[in-house]
Amino acid sequence: MKYQELYRNFRQTAVFSLNDIKNIDHNFYRPRLNEWQEKGYIRKIIRGYYSFPENMQSESSLFEIANRIYSPSYVSCETALAYYGLIPEGVYQMTSVTTLKSCLFRTTAGSFRYRSIDPRLFFGYEPVRKNGNIFKIAFPEKAILDLLHYNAGLKDALTLAGMRLNTAKLNELLAGEKFRQYVTRIVNERILDRVEVLKEYIKNA
Repeated sequence: MKYQELYRNFRQTAVFSLNDIKNIDHNFYRPRLNEWQEKGYIRKIIRGYYSFPENMQSESSLFEIANRIYSPSYVSCETALAYYGLIPEGVYQMTSVTTLKSCLFRTTAGSFRYRSIDPRLFFGYEPVRKNGNIFKIAFPEKAILDLLHYNAGLKDALTLAGMRLNTAKLNELLAGEKFRQYVTRIVNERILDRVEVLKEYIKNA
């Protein structure tokens, strides 16, 4: 396979794998990937996954990369809350939820953090198509619960105030049926306590 063929097949893809290449060319000569990296044609994300430099710029492409390099997973917590405008700015590290073990990848595309969760709580996300990318991201209601799940420190008004939450939007979400349904699936009392603290904070904000 020549570089032109690689580009033609994957130019509209945020990330492609060695297996993707071999599905097209069974006899692909793997050292070519090193040659193309040295020339700056492609960048390695993690072992076995690559991207074209111009396809690593947008938020949606980074979300797709996050999904693909560690699967199953979906974007959640602070990253999803920033996407929905529930916290004021983006975060330097992309956070996802997975049924696999927790891990962190520091890559040429950025830092990707994965938080392990019980398979019974691996719900509340949807596939989104944006700017030619397709990625799985938590609904805002589930992103809130995931954040409370992993952050034991979110247990008082002072800490919540430091997050500069969009209280108007959150008030609507917490009063909605979807949030109530999701909460019924949570059995951890400590997380439920944090939910009540958040509700009280939003009520008095």
